[in-house]
Amino acid sequence: MSGGRASGVCIRRKRRTPIDTIIGNLNILVIAPPLSLQLLVNGLMVGALFALVAYGMALVWGVMNVINITQGEFVVLGGYVTVLLVDIGIHPFFGVFVAPVVMYAFGWALYRTVIFRIVDKDLFVSILATFGISILLQQLMNQVFGADIRRADHGFATWPFFDNIVTIEQIKLLGAVTSLAWGGFLIYFLKKSRLGQAIRATAQNARAARTMGIDTDKVYAATYGINAAVCGVAGALVAMIWVIEPFIGLIYTIRAFLIVIVAGLGNLVGVVIAGVSLGAAENFAGFILGTEFQVGFIFALLVVILVGRSYLLDRKREYLK
Repeated sequence: MSGGRASGVCIRRKRRTPIDTIIGNLNILVIAPPLSLQLLVNGLMVGALFALVAYGMALVWGVMNVINITQGEFVVLGGYVTVLLVDIGIHPFFGVFVAPVVMYAFGWALYRTVIFRIVDKDLFVSILATFGISILLQQLMNQVFGADIRRADHGFATWPFFDNIVTIEQIKLLGAVTSLAWGGFLIYFLKKSRLGQAIRATAQNARAARTMGIDTDKVYAATYGINAAVCGVAGALVAMIWVIEPFIGLIYTIRAFLIVIVAGLGNLVGVVIAGVSLGAAENFAGFILGTEFQVGFIFALLVVILVGRSYLLDRKREYLK
């Protein structure tokens, strides 16, 4: 007989603990600086997409006083629109233009049937209502599209740098540029168009806006539809960059909520900074802690930020007393 067992000697390898894994991964980042650059570049590119989703949530929250927990499901629906385009032979990048149109109509219809009932209600009511809608949408997508993971094959290439140590995926760069372009378009739309000015006026003071002759119900419907359209754009990019499935929406809702909490309402620059920062932090956390802990890192970060903001608000109240 041959082998280690024939000699009667049993060699046991020392199991790596999570701390050993973290230290080892940190050492890799120190030894190979280009890898840190790779994580940073990827994080900044996908962070722009997260910022786009968050801006839609901030818009609805600021104008309608509704925390939209269905944000992630809107993203997934936009992804499925793009996948359906691929199924009929259309390049998935056209989903960036088709998905927002479809999702605007969906968001407008959802407002007219359900959401209008919770406007001006307590924030907790909006959380419960939209959370119920998100569960319903998850089950409907599961029944219609199935539970299989789907992806929109795009055919874009990858640019190598530093002897292939650092690579930039063209689709991620295109996604970042598209997200920033849509953000810029929204700023221009809100500042220059009559509807945009009505949305801003309603956000500042809905009662005064009604007094001035603005139909705030139409403004709310348009705002919710615009949010769904923005999520549709993000969903089209998500379907090309990663994958989609019916129950993956929650993580995009959490990311958007986290970014809005950090940046505040009505602060687009802050949303962009918080979005790209989250993307970079998430990328580094996924490498250092392991990809299986990447989502857990996001939830832990949300808890830390909420606790920290609560502590700072308490200190501010005590100071004002």
